[in-house]
Amino acid sequence: MHKVAVVMGSDSDWEIVKKAVEVLKEFGVEYEVKVASAHRTPDKALNFARTAREKGFGVIIAAAGMAAHLPGVLAAVTTLPVIGLPIKASIEGIDSLLSIAQMPPGVPVATVGINAAKNAGLLAVQILSLNDKNLAGKLQAYKEKLAREVEEKEQKLLEKLF
Repeated sequence: MHKVAVVMGSDSDWEIVKKAVEVLKEFGVEYEVKVASAHRTPDKALNFARTAREKGFGVIIAAAGMAAHLPGVLAAVTTLPVIGLPIKASIEGIDSLLSIAQMPPGVPVATVGINAAKNAGLLAVQILSLNDKNLAGKLQAYKEKLAREVEEKEQKLLEKLF
């Protein structure tokens, strides 16, 4: 199975990003965490993205706030799927979301919601599950668990009401 790279523009993003790592751990997906800034360490970021596939990565989660160029910079130099995770750093994170989502033609970045690290982790797992039946089975069980939890919550609510 391929690994997931979890790249942050700053270590200050960790409190949000760790939720993606928790998902990867839950599904038994190998990962590496990196801090690389599109603006302050562009060579590091570019070198990582250029060599990520040969290092065994299958997906890159890139978290960034404010100008949020990191996901697009990584996507520009790799053929791996890049999941952009906008971080709420200013103006409610809308700037980050738009910077990541509005990529030019030819440089796609999958984008999750602002601070939606759990969904970034789940999307990475879903991408890897395309070639891993065991992982696909774990995802199916996860989805079934979510459905059961909703049914249980509904039942508790109905018991309170009636």
